[in-house]
Amino acid sequence: MIGFINKFVGTKLQKNMDSLLLLLGFICMIVGIFGSFLPVLPGLSSCWVGLLLLYLTKAVENNYWVLGITLLLTIVITILDYVIPAKGTKKFGGSSYGIWGTNIGLIIGILAPIPFGVIIGPFVGAFVGELIYDSKNHQRALKAATGSLLGFIASSFVNFLFCIIYLGIFVSIVWQNRAGLF
Repeated sequence: MIGFINKFVGTKLQKNMDSLLLLLGFICMIVGIFGSFLPVLPGLSSCWVGLLLLYLTKAVENNYWVLGITLLLTIVITILDYVIPAKGTKKFGGSSYGIWGTNIGLIIGILAPIPFGVIIGPFVGAFVGELIYDSKNHQRALKAATGSLLGFIASSFVNFLFCIIYLGIFVSIVWQNRAGLF
């Protein structure tokens, strides 16, 4: 009788733990999707943590290939997140002032209570940064700011795309293991 009670309580506790890990994993996925556009939130790395939490449940068998490949992609794309906007600014003739302006504008855009501050901030920041570098060449400053904006949009799009792919993987794994999870 005691063995049955211990087994029942252990099974119930494990089911609750799996449910908690599943919920936390799903929350990480949602945060990751929002984070692909809002730099103040972790993007793709949050989605990867969501996948990891799903694989930590007892109901889902570990697949180190999926975790390893998605981790490698997460690392590469995270590095590119910092490189792409800077390359966009440089490609369009920007200087290090424009790159710094982009980053500062991004932070201000996140904190400012204006619509689309995340998009407007880097553009204005790169423009102002380039004007500080060369106040007479407005055309060059505008071109560099445009490069910064395009780089930010491209980076966000790639991040968002992979977050959606990771969410698809997450949902697929949950669906395949629904009997053990629910």
